[in-house]
Amino acid sequence: MRPLRFVALGDSLTEGVGDRVDEEWRGWAALLADGLSDGPVEFTKLAVSGAQTRDVLERQTPAGLALRPDLVSVVVGVNDTLRCTFDIHTVAARLDEVYGAFHAQGATLFTACLPDPGAMLGLPGPLAHPLARRQRAVNTVVHALSERYGAVHLHAAEGEWITDRALWSADRLHPGERGHRRLAAHSHALLAEAGLATGAVPSLRPEAVDPTRSASLRWLVTAGTAWVARRCTDLLPQLLRLAASEVRHRARGTSGRLDLSASHAVASALAALSVAERGRGPDVA
Repeated sequence: MRPLRFVALGDSLTEGVGDRVDEEWRGWAALLADGLSDGPVEFTKLAVSGAQTRDVLERQTPAGLALRPDLVSVVVGVNDTLRCTFDIHTVAARLDEVYGAFHAQGATLFTACLPDPGAMLGLPGPLAHPLARRQRAVNTVVHALSERYGAVHLHAAEGEWITDRALWSADRLHPGERGHRRLAAHSHALLAEAGLATGAVPSLRPEAVDPTRSASLRWLVTAGTAWVARRCTDLLPQLLRLAASEVRHRARGTSGRLDLSASHAVASALAALSVAERGRGPDVA
């Protein structure tokens, strides 16, 4: 019996940051893999911390295609929103190419939309709102492309799991073990509903002892702060400009224009993909 092949692409969330086992990151995808089948499962994790859609397209996708997976998870985009180079047209085009490549090979796609990092970090409104618009834009694209390619989609951008601090690590950006287990269980339920997961449901019961408050704070002011700083260094000057614009529009009562502009950008990005798809002809999904 040929093993079911599951390949996981993405960034630190899929790498498993926040769920450390034996000095390595485990994460939701590894927990999910154990419950995909009663038979053998070949699980390969290509996700790397800090990855953007460009990394997934140029590095992880060729490696993943070579493995000819039955199931491939593609969960990425948050790091794109934390860069000054963020452009929703580019993000959409990259995701379309990644999804399309695996779909053409016959793999089942698994995708997810995620909460915005500004809210998770508890940033003040003028700083959080621009990041929220970016993440909403990414999520809208992921929703549209997931439907286009028939992906199994996990809606993780909202819900009580976001506000339940017991599910999150000290950095507020990554789930802890409990959170990764919750993601794995929800993912398994969706795949089982689609007839794609036949093994045992991943357990919600943590194996490790929850870190103490003092240990979490020590991590946050050392490794955690450095992690956030590395990913936001090039964004900060732009984010301050965006925050200033946010304040000006709020004072004038024209904040809606910013939301409208973001919506138009997403619509334009998706329209461009539709035009490109028609140009490729009927043999391309």
